[in-house]
Amino acid sequence: QVQFVESGGGLVQPGGSLRLSCEVSGSIFNIYSMGWYRQAPGKQREMVADITSGGITNYSNFVKGRFTISGDNAKKTVYLQMNSLEPEDTAVYLCKAYVRPLGGTFPMNYWGQGTQVTVSS
Repeated sequence: QVQFVESGGGLVQPGGSLRLSCEVSGSIFNIYSMGWYRQAPGKQREMVADITSGGITNYSNFVKGRFTISGDNAKKTVYLQMNSLEPEDTAVYLCKAYVRPLGGTFPMNYWGQGTQVTVSS
């Protein structure tokens, strides 16, 4: 129903930067918000940042001032600019879209497959 194309992950040294992008497509009636979560080995999934279709953003405390989320409604795409990366940021970063599907009555959360971010020297 909802397809994801996530990109931008990789290996970066501490203090470096990466830019993640996530495009959704498919049977979508409306997108209410999109965001990024992350999950490190042995840890619970945690919210990184999200943005509503109206441009309201929300960040976890551990990324404030370092990461910036932005979106392009026309392209159904969300971006995550990550600066000053630390080894503790190493995780699989997953894109989430809160979407009302075509033919559906209520919006639902849909998840991408994730992209690996590794911060290491």
